[in-house]
Amino acid sequence: MAQRTVLVVLFEGVQSLDVTGPAEVFSGAADPGGDPAYRVSTASLDGAPVRTSSGLTLVPDHSLRALDAAPAPDTLLVPGGLGTRPRRPDLVDWLRVHGPRARRLVSVCTGAILLARAGLLDGRRATTHWAYCDKLARDHPAVRVEPDPIYVRDGSVATSAGVTAGIDLALALVEEDLGRAMALTIARHLVVFLRRPGNQAQFSAQLAAQTASREPLREVQQWITEHPDDDLSVERLAARARLSPRHFARAFQAETGMTPGKYVDRVRVEHARRLLEDTSRGVEEVSRACGYGTPEAMRRAFLKALGTAPAEYRRRFHAPPSTTVLSTSLT
Repeated sequence: MAQRTVLVVLFEGVQSLDVTGPAEVFSGAADPGGDPAYRVSTASLDGAPVRTSSGLTLVPDHSLRALDAAPAPDTLLVPGGLGTRPRRPDLVDWLRVHGPRARRLVSVCTGAILLARAGLLDGRRATTHWAYCDKLARDHPAVRVEPDPIYVRDGSVATSAGVTAGIDLALALVEEDLGRAMALTIARHLVVFLRRPGNQAQFSAQLAAQTASREPLREVQQWITEHPDDDLSVERLAARARLSPRHFARAFQAETGMTPGKYVDRVRVEHARRLLEDTSRGVEEVSRACGYGTPEAMRRAFLKALGTAPAEYRRRFHAPPSTTVLSTSLT
């Protein structure tokens, strides 16, 4: 099996984890004979060392300009970081010419902004770090920005959300190239999940909602997460917080930014998704385990939150990586 090449672009102010996370994934892969499946190299525009946003200095293997006549890499990876804020016309020009030559063009975090400036995302679906999705959409209206998924595949171009999402995307690419067993081996070595699906929202319910400052409300948030199959009515939750239902509902929304009902809905959908993704339990059993009571109730919740039924969600999750990513706004 021919060794695949991965070229990671470096620049001043790059986010170090956007570089090292995917590099560790690709470097951990081996072909059936035990030889490295990928040759990972790095290059800055002029070949000079770059200082990352965290202060680390990375020494590239090559100069991008010196690679003009070299064979195109199998995967060209563009990381993000604070260093994407300057316009960087020379780097953008290089990407505009050489990006389309790679079999696979990948960005991590705000690396998508560099690809967009080079016109490489025009007409495509893409994502980036949640804090920059509005900017990407505003500055590049030809790009179909999807703010929720942790990564998006559109043909030969793949874009991911912030930092650790680059690891998820790299694992998905290894699984596509070498199979699930190899991706699982790497994930175990790095002590990460094998694969968070690209359509998983960048925010879980716990991240999307603010953490309540008062301990009784924090305890209720944790209780909801740990007991999605319990009675999570406002009355029962208020009793746990030792508040009246009216006071509890008002305080919960004031401190978390969402109503108790909406928080419960998010937690239940997320729990149901994990069970559908990671277990073989039937839809009826999953619906009971997540507090829906009936498969029809869970189906309505999925259609409202994800735009698809539970059985279809499971089918798409376990489909080949090239399958179109779902939009997963849980708002």
